Amino acid sequence: MPRAVYVLALGIFAMVTSEFAVAGLMPPMAEGLGVTIPQIGYLITAFAVAMAVGGPFLTVAVMKLRPRPALLVLFAVFLAGNALAATATGYGAMLTARVITGVASQAFFGVAISVCSALTREEIRGRAIAVVMNGLMLGTLLGLPMATFVGGRLGWRAAFWAITALALIAALVTAAGVPRLDRPAGTTGAVREEIRVFGKPRLWLVLSTSTFIIGATFAAFSYFTPILTEVTGFDAGTVPLLLIAYGAATVVGNTVVGRLADRHTVGVQAAGLGLNVLFLAAFALLADRGAAAVALMMGIGLVGVTMNPAMALRVQRAGNSGPLVNTVHSSFITLGVILGSFLGGVFLTHFGLRAPLWLGAALAVLGLFTLLPEGSRSRGRRESARPAVPGAAADAPVPVGVTGSGEA
Repeated sequence: MPRAVYVLALGIFAMVTSEFAVAGLMPPMAEGLGVTIPQIGYLITAFAVAMAVGGPFLTVAVMKLRPRPALLVLFAVFLAGNALAATATGYGAMLTARVITGVASQAFFGVAISVCSALTREEIRGRAIAVVMNGLMLGTLLGLPMATFVGGRLGWRAAFWAITALALIAALVTAAGVPRLDRPAGTTGAVREEIRVFGKPRLWLVLSTSTFIIGATFAAFSYFTPILTEVTGFDAGTVPLLLIAYGAATVVGNTVVGRLADRHTVGVQAAGLGLNVLFLAAFALLADRGAAAVALMMGIGLVGVTMNPAMALRVQRAGNSGPLVNTVHSSFITLGVILGSFLGGVFLTHFGLRAPLWLGAALAVLGLFTLLPEGSRSRGRRESARPAVPGAAADAPVPVGVTGSGEA
């Protein structure tokens, strides 16, 4: 595995830590900025919306650069936004900072996945993407507790300065550790050619699968804390430990999926969605039983956001491995976060604490439906590959994708 793949993971870890930091610093930030806790919560929403909407535009702006300079420019934008967050004296400045860092983070994710694809052979690309995406998983497992710890001991501004220092280190390591590349693999680098690929209907279907996978998971994950305390009956001090265990499960699941995704891209997603339907529905039924609730929550961790390597590979095969396709894919993932967390809140308000789990199961079922055309495509290719006369050779081999996984 190229060393640069691990360098890219460090950059994603730094940016994801900034994304999650607000969730662990709400009370002191509200006091320091003179606003309410719900207003601080809106900063999380603003970050997500900025990622989904602004990320692709910033990606287009840096596409004329070679990949390494593009990554460094995105680090510079992110550092500026995070420094503004650390020094913000009013809510408006903090909101602006979160928008800037959200846009930069989304563009960085897209360019980083594109660079990862350019650096690795096709047969190990899923494993490489899993390494890069472990930066995301570790942001949940380690980044949020780290920011919360620093903020609790030294103040919330110190937490943002710590993240700024981490991002600066990641930028310096990127400058030294990512090799010079002329262009991302699979694309000429021309903006028009990158945009043209979005004319493929199949690409939009593939992107929608990612939205449903993430939406299903976040419909539940966003409300784990109230479910575990008010339905399952755990005390508030136990829940952070359970969430750390959930984060560890995502790291394990991401690694396993990365090893399977190259050869079984669609199969891994189908299995993940099917298992998530079972885990989410069972959690909804058994949420009042402690051992079962914990086991099912770990299951969701293993098969939810961990589908990222398979999702990224499928999107690249439906479109290309260029930075814009990868950034738009990240936007669809973020849309899943917004969709799942928002609708989960609506369902919780109207139907009770178990309702977000049922919603997650329903979204996972919709995700399975988006995979049905892939089954038809695979059956069609197998039929066309059969010889017309028993024992006779087919006129020509039928392409089944770069890795023989059954995907074009």
